[in-house]
Amino acid sequence: MNSVEGLVTQIQGLSSSASDVLSLHNVLKQADDSLHAESTRLLPFLDQLDPSKHSLGYLYFLEACTAGPVTTESASSFVLIIARFISSCAAEQIRLAPDKFISVCKRLKDQVLFLEEPLRAVAPMLAAIRKLQSSTENLTTLHPEFLLLCLLAKCYKTGLSILEEDIFEVDQPRDLYLYCYYGGMICIGKKCFWKALELLHNVVTAPMSTINAIAVEAYKKYILVSLIHHGQLSTSLPKYASTVAQRNLKSFCQPYVELANSYTNGKIADLEAYVQANMEKFGSDNNLGLVKQVVSSIYKRNIQRLTQTYLTLSLQDIANTVQLNSPKEAEMHVLQMIQDGEIYATINQKDGMVRFLEDPEQYKTCEMIERVDSSIQRLMTLSKKLTVLDELMSSDPMYLGKVGRERQRFDFDDFDSVPQRFNI
Repeated sequence: MNSVEGLVTQIQGLSSSASDVLSLHNVLKQADDSLHAESTRLLPFLDQLDPSKHSLGYLYFLEACTAGPVTTESASSFVLIIARFISSCAAEQIRLAPDKFISVCKRLKDQVLFLEEPLRAVAPMLAAIRKLQSSTENLTTLHPEFLLLCLLAKCYKTGLSILEEDIFEVDQPRDLYLYCYYGGMICIGKKCFWKALELLHNVVTAPMSTINAIAVEAYKKYILVSLIHHGQLSTSLPKYASTVAQRNLKSFCQPYVELANSYTNGKIADLEAYVQANMEKFGSDNNLGLVKQVVSSIYKRNIQRLTQTYLTLSLQDIANTVQLNSPKEAEMHVLQMIQDGEIYATINQKDGMVRFLEDPEQYKTCEMIERVDSSIQRLMTLSKKLTVLDELMSSDPMYLGKVGRERQRFDFDDFDSVPQRFNI
């Protein structure tokens, strides 16, 4: 039966067991072109299918339905249909056609962006990731799409929930670049700068044969976040970064490198003048907000330097040294830094004196012990996984063949000796 009606009947009859579903999959693959040819008349047939029972057939019909041009009315309708399908579909069926499922989910994203309502797709896209994943360690193509929706909808907390999971399996390098880039932006939105640095660092140091736009934009933000969080920028990338990145990234981000140099000098007037002169460039990169945070953070850095020299200091002296307008402004900065745990100090309101203190943490509370234990357990798990991966790679024929062909290009006297069991 080649008619759409006949195909619906087959879907209804071949969705009860795993073997039947496999047979149905072959039928659907053969009928795919004809479904796309008749895409304009497929929508009513979806009502005859149960997305929870006939998930594979429903997916093929839905993918064909959404392949055409989108109007405002059809977009709103399809957003509801796709969201309901994602919520109720059977994971074991849609995993037989992952490309189709990914295509439908991406169209959901496109349609909510067309409607300028990204929030509507956040929860469905998270559900789609869970159904597509074989485990939480697997990075899917939908991860970056989900994080982008969280960014646009300003659902930073929802985005953070998925960034807390350790990723060990990546299918496409581009997915990793975008996952870490969007993830870094979400962490910036939540002012979780240490995590943002970690994710942006992953983009910048990931293997690459040529410079890509994602890495360039990530490095710009990496410079800014480094200044905000650490008060400095490392002069070079680590040795495990690709040669291409080490040689070329800075040249693509020269205004940001010069900003870092100006920041390091600690002169607020020079930094503000440089930012003002390059305002248009930072604005066109959509980084002006971060640049302003960099300027604001230099006051904190200068106050932190004072804690290394003085035990007590008046608010007036702090304002003069750090180039703030008044003792009141200095007090507000100090109070905010105390609240954020960036310094430890007390303020005497009577005489306007600030007393700098040592870190009161003794590292012996139950909470701290639990945190340390959790970190140790996580590192032990990571170590075991790395050992397994190392052993798999050391016996992989393709890897051994490539190393064997290229070893004459290197002078192995420049490297540490290799353990005997890994000798080639």
